[in-house]
Amino acid sequence: MIVTGIFLVVAVVGIGVFYFRLHALPEHMAHRGQKVQFEIVAVLALIALFTHNHAFWIAGLLLAMIPVPDFSTPLSSMAQSLGRMAPPAPPEPEPAPTAEADKPAEV
Repeated sequence: MIVTGIFLVVAVVGIGVFYFRLHALPEHMAHRGQKVQFEIVAVLALIALFTHNHAFWIAGLLLAMIPVPDFSTPLSSMAQSLGRMAPPAPPEPEPAPTAEADKPAEV
């Protein structure tokens, strides 16, 4: 009976560890990608864990498997190049003081 109890405890702990390792699989796959992709996959995995809705886990797994292209690097490079090409902005003239500012306030 002691051997059966030990086997039962080891089996329950082993199945729990396997479940959580399998559940964290999309996060481990997305870790090599971009930060935004990893965060979205992590949120989907947490939602799937707490709601027991497997559609979120499958969506996270699919998102982790698809490489998301990096749009921010080329766009920032284009913005920097255009900033260097643009002529400097002329200084704005200071507004002339008006006569109304010199008058005392009327009561």
